Amino acid sequence: MNVLSILIMLGALIILILAVIAGRLVYKVYLQKKDRAVKLQALEAANEKAQIERREWVNKSIQILAQAVHKDELTLTEASIRISGLLDSLDVNADIKTEFSAFYQLREKTSHIPYLESWQNLSDADQKKFDLERLRHESTFNDFVMDAAKRIQGRDF
Repeated sequence: MNVLSILIMLGALIILILAVIAGRLVYKVYLQKKDRAVKLQALEAANEKAQIERREWVNKSIQILAQAVHKDELTLTEASIRISGLLDSLDVNADIKTEFSAFYQLREKTSHIPYLESWQNLSDADQKKFDLERLRHESTFNDFVMDAAKRIQGRDF
């Protein structure tokens, strides 16, 4: 054997070794992509399940609030603020918002009234003034909110 034959065989051996290494690396990348796809699918399924559970929880909360309105367990203003907020969190379409506009309208009419700590910081006179204003708005919207609370019962969004 001459030197040229040895160099050719050595070159062929190096090419074969590099091809095997490249093949193993390509296979590792394939396995990583496959594993990543499986994990992504599992995350998407978990996310979808969490969204469904959250939507069910929000729908249940809306039902509880609507029932509480009919039992006089909370004010119409509080129910309107909570129900409209929950509907907004579900990103309902404009038709639903229109159908239950009483909640949104009462929320809008009373949105300037302070609450929580801001309410506590008000003088007694200011609290009475805002209470009277709230009660006046609730009186105006009473029939509409009560009707909306009745119609929303049993609905899923």
